[in-house]
Amino acid sequence: MVLDVSNPYFYKLGGTLEVDAPSYVQRQADNDFYQGLRSGEFCYVLNSRQMGKSSLQTRTRQRLEAEGIRCAIVDITEIGTTESTAVEWYAGIIDTLLNGFGLYGQFDLNDWWESLPLLSPVQRFSKFLELVLLRSIAGPIVIFIDEIDSVRSLPFDADDFFAVIRSFYNQRSTEPDYRRLTFALIGSATPVDLIRDMQRTPFNVGRAIELAGFRLDEVAPLQMGLGLERETMGEILDWTGGQPFLTQKVCDLVRREVEGRPPSPQVWGDMKEWVAGIVREGITENWEGKDNPVHLRTIRGRVLEGSLLGLYQQVLASTDGLVADDSIEQIHLRLSGLVVKRDGRLQVFNRIYREVFDRAWVDGELAKLRPAYYGAAIAEWSVTGDESRLLRGEALREAIAWSSGKQLSDQDSRFLRLSQEAENQAEKEANQILAAARHQAETALTIANRRVKRQASIGGTVLVISLLLAAIALTSAIFAGNQMELSEE
Repeated sequence: MVLDVSNPYFYKLGGTLEVDAPSYVQRQADNDFYQGLRSGEFCYVLNSRQMGKSSLQTRTRQRLEAEGIRCAIVDITEIGTTESTAVEWYAGIIDTLLNGFGLYGQFDLNDWWESLPLLSPVQRFSKFLELVLLRSIAGPIVIFIDEIDSVRSLPFDADDFFAVIRSFYNQRSTEPDYRRLTFALIGSATPVDLIRDMQRTPFNVGRAIELAGFRLDEVAPLQMGLGLERETMGEILDWTGGQPFLTQKVCDLVRREVEGRPPSPQVWGDMKEWVAGIVREGITENWEGKDNPVHLRTIRGRVLEGSLLGLYQQVLASTDGLVADDSIEQIHLRLSGLVVKRDGRLQVFNRIYREVFDRAWVDGELAKLRPAYYGAAIAEWSVTGDESRLLRGEALREAIAWSSGKQLSDQDSRFLRLSQEAENQAEKEANQILAAARHQAETALTIANRRVKRQASIGGTVLVISLLLAAIALTSAIFAGNQMELSEE
């Protein structure tokens, strides 16, 4: 079958797919997201990057607007984060909503903002939703908040922003008009990340939309672009695990490979190796020079910046995956995109990631992160088992300080634990030796004191006798002298 190459943009590598993109793949999440927002549920799609969140948002918005539901998208990255003040940020959100809902002709933001001098920026935002937006639009309203994780870069506390959203959700029970307003949060974060203050109630409202990878029964639009048998898509998904960006990229590589020259019968007989060769040549071998648009480097950065190497090493070492406990560390590793939760276990998302981010890569990155003396010691110990390479004294204390707050590998944890045990044992033995020496010294001192006392006692007796004899002699002399004086008289 010859490929149809009339559409050069059939596969989209990075970015949001156009509404009419033929390579868009509908998943269960499409229906869940649409039905949830259509029925007025607050929804959030929180997943790793390049999983198709923005494309899902665009398609869902189109479907909702086709039914008369008014929608607007607030992209947090377009408003600004790192250098924004609270006033600029909240005013920017309101400005985006005015533009998205076409309200600029009937509302002056500057005058309205200045008319509320006693209210904080977040209170003005709340008032805008209540007194302007809900009164200006009669029907149901959906506000998409995209790139929601960017709020973590704001120089001020954004907890109040989510508190306002939750407040509108809670007031639905007493304010029927509030039921017309629905929010959809989209980004690479967790609900726990959204409100940082541990003293406040976490952001726990709304419906989580699970965004899984492509399944074979969903990828007919991608197969159409290849013009090849379903078996080819099966091999592609075997490499990508259905990860949207990678699946589009591998399909594009395959399409380029066979453009105008379909595989020969010999190739069909070894389709598995043929696809594997395309993936390795186009993606995994010397991957840093081929990572365009950037994908693998983003994952690497998130794993390294989040100190998740040790946890990922545990996932690699597990035959059928690491037991998922939904800890913060595990959730952040999942948000990196490198692993996925399947059947209650963390597993590497796909074969491409497993080949790129293999054990050798982990070992190399760990070696870069470890202090020089530590890296040399653990490297030799891991090969020889020589306990003399275990850390001692100040080196051990520095290594423990370095490891604080890090998700260490099993090897690092064992090395530090054995070093600590050896240090404790050496300290115990030293204390025993010191105690024995102290006991011996105290015994010797006791004996010496006894001798001194005995000698002092003997000497004292002699001295007393001598003094007595001297006194007797003196008395005798005085007596004799007196007798002589009497006789002379």
